[in-house]
Amino acid sequence: MQIYLDHRSGAAIYDQIYTQIKTQIISGGIQQDEALPSIRSLAKDLHISVITTKRAYDELEKEGYIYTVAGKGCFVAAQNLEQLREENLKKLEAHLSAAASLAVQCGLDCEDVVEMLRFEMEES
Repeated sequence: MQIYLDHRSGAAIYDQIYTQIKTQIISGGIQQDEALPSIRSLAKDLHISVITTKRAYDELEKEGYIYTVAGKGCFVAAQNLEQLREENLKKLEAHLSAAASLAVQCGLDCEDVVEMLRFEMEES
């Protein structure tokens, strides 16, 4: 499992960890019942506070992406990947609708918006 932190992004460190682990779970990069690194181990590897790592894990557990076994650690929970994908597609549609409205207000055509989207996806 790879986690990359961008200290200049403006996003909270715990949120970057949460988002990257969640993305890896949804994409299948981390499989059901696979053990995650311990909170202390991940904090040490990323050179961050244990509290920050714990907050990310707590958020993932609260949303049902992971579960904790006392004395054993944290593991990836079973997911309904199709439902998660649908939820993400709905979010994407809402964002695209807002982007389309802004594009019209700015006088951009479809090709301009597609080019901007292509650039953003290449940067991600």
